[in-house]
Amino acid sequence: MQTVIIKKLEEIALEYGVCILFACESGSRGWQFPSPDSDYDVRFIYVRQLNDYLSVARYNELQIGLPINDELDMYGWDIRKVLGLIRKSNTTPFEWLQSPIVYMQQPQFRDELWTLCEKYFDRFSNIRHYLGIARSAMNTMVNNSEITIKKLFYVLRPLLAAKWCLEQNSIAPMSIHPLMSLMPGNLQLITNDLINCKATTPEGYLVNIEPELKVFIDSEFEACTQASVEKSSLRFEVEPLDIFFRKMIKRNDSQRN
Repeated sequence: MQTVIIKKLEEIALEYGVCILFACESGSRGWQFPSPDSDYDVRFIYVRQLNDYLSVARYNELQIGLPINDELDMYGWDIRKVLGLIRKSNTTPFEWLQSPIVYMQQPQFRDELWTLCEKYFDRFSNIRHYLGIARSAMNTMVNNSEITIKKLFYVLRPLLAAKWCLEQNSIAPMSIHPLMSLMPGNLQLITNDLINCKATTPEGYLVNIEPELKVFIDSEFEACTQASVEKSSLRFEVEPLDIFFRKMIKRNDSQRN
């Protein structure tokens, strides 16, 4: 599948006249708890030529999306959009850049952008984002404990990410294993068993949450929710992002010429 994905990325770059700066896996495979029927969630960041950004006709074309098929879900964002989201401390670019599965990247791009991301971390907005994902998944629970295994991990990973942001005051890891260090040892064992179960069962498989895991989920959700009411006073500057934006355009144009 990796060969198929790389070939498709090369076709996209040629068809749209863009340079793909970075492409990765963003879904359950990147989070390191895939199911046998998990699709491939490929996300990429691209840059256009300088003249494209100076054209009125293309001003709003900040993403490229492809029709989703049974196995492959691919879309990409213009570096301009990505940098705008980073200024808002959006978690999506933070996660993409940490993906353990990288399909394509320009030299130094990930490291340079990651260094920039760390300066735009807003603890409380990140906590609220992750709690929103966890809350939506928790709402699918039946009888206060029954949930599909896919949705259970849509509770666990975001909740642990929110807890990480709260306690470590840093960008949360994308993959679940570092996040599990925030759990007691017995719950880490239960979660590992669930990861192994998910690897061999369909995403719609129903599970009953272990009582001690349910207590942990409820208590941590409440603690993070209480903390998230605090409003950040951070105001992030746009100039470093503008400098990076211009650098990417110039670098791309010089490579083309």
